[in-house]
Amino acid sequence: MQQLSMTQKQTMTSALRVEYFSTAWMAFEFIVGFWSGMQAGSILLIAFGLDSFLEIISGSALIWRLKKEANGAPSAEVAQAEQRSSLIVGSVLLLLSLYVIGVSGYNLITHAAADTSYSGMAIAIASVFLMPVLTIKKRHLGEKLTSPALIEDGMCNITCAYMAATVLLGSLLTWLFNWWWADSVAALVLVYFVASEGWEALQTGLGHGDDA
Repeated sequence: MQQLSMTQKQTMTSALRVEYFSTAWMAFEFIVGFWSGMQAGSILLIAFGLDSFLEIISGSALIWRLKKEANGAPSAEVAQAEQRSSLIVGSVLLLLSLYVIGVSGYNLITHAAADTSYSGMAIAIASVFLMPVLTIKKRHLGEKLTSPALIEDGMCNITCAYMAATVLLGSLLTWLFNWWWADSVAALVLVYFVASEGWEALQTGLGHGDDA
């Protein structure tokens, strides 16, 4: 078993606190985003909420991994569990991408429009500002712990910020100009981020990632 120094233990504790907060925020983001999307009939917000739900799974896996490392568990055991988690999350993200493409395409063909969602815009604004802060914090702690997984999780927060900005733009266009197609087009843009995240996670799960 690997013994951690006092400084490493303090850093690990800080990393766990940040990850707990991050995962709790994703849970809040999922509830607000998904509920707002269902109320407004917005595939954009629904996809944003579902992606946040998958981030909860990913964040929980990382918390488990950090705890295992803190307790001196073998690195091979930790890596295997993370690999399985990545495989599941990556597969579901790619399926989510196909779902968004299908529904968005149908909405564009039928001219289906989403209603304005103020709660959806509010959660998107909050995420745009919060996610970069979490990225910086996780990268700093990940470098101190020599944890590529924690650094990569921070980069996922940046992706979330881009997604939140896309959600905000689509919602604003719908609200300001009543463009019926804005929600579906923004959702298709969102697919790029979701699919990229899913493909990367899937490659890690299959053992093709840099850290595999």
